[in-house]
Amino acid sequence: MVSANAAVPRANDDTPLVLRAIRRDQEAFGELYDRHVVRVYRHIYYMVGNAADAEDLSAQTFLRAWEAIERYQVRGAPFVSWLLRIAHNLGVSHLRSKRDSSELHDGIVDTKERRDPEWSYQQTAEEELVREAILRLREEQRQVIILRFIEDLDYTEVAEIIGKSVAAIRVIQHRALNSLRKQMKLLDPAV
Repeated sequence: MVSANAAVPRANDDTPLVLRAIRRDQEAFGELYDRHVVRVYRHIYYMVGNAADAEDLSAQTFLRAWEAIERYQVRGAPFVSWLLRIAHNLGVSHLRSKRDSSELHDGIVDTKERRDPEWSYQQTAEEELVREAILRLREEQRQVIILRFIEDLDYTEVAEIIGKSVAAIRVIQHRALNSLRKQMKLLDPAV
């Protein structure tokens, strides 16, 4: 099982490994897997809200990537963006097939251990409020917020994954943040 809280390396230059993988070098693809599996898993887990489904979809993501690696073209965008696009499409297909709303579960947010129980309680309450507000966003807005602020991707990477222009992603993010503020005020007027 992949831990959703594991450290995720920032996308560095995967080009040498990708070029080897395109030539069907299994070891190079294995290294790409090791670099990005946590990020792919976390992305899918946010979408589907179920660890078992996220593990299955992560495996499918890398299987599809391996099957299609010869068609991958190095264009300057990080390799992980291509993987997240595959993961995103699989996640959307999975959700459509289930016709079930996705949930964000408690284990998804990286909680820091503190010895102060009052601080821990307050932190947990705030995280739950944010999760609840995110769940109330439209699917597209929720995805942009997760990719931009949880996955820490830039606009170009998000646009590539979602399949929209950078300008459209900026508009979706702006609207999502406004909706998020409104939802949080509805959930907790003290905000």
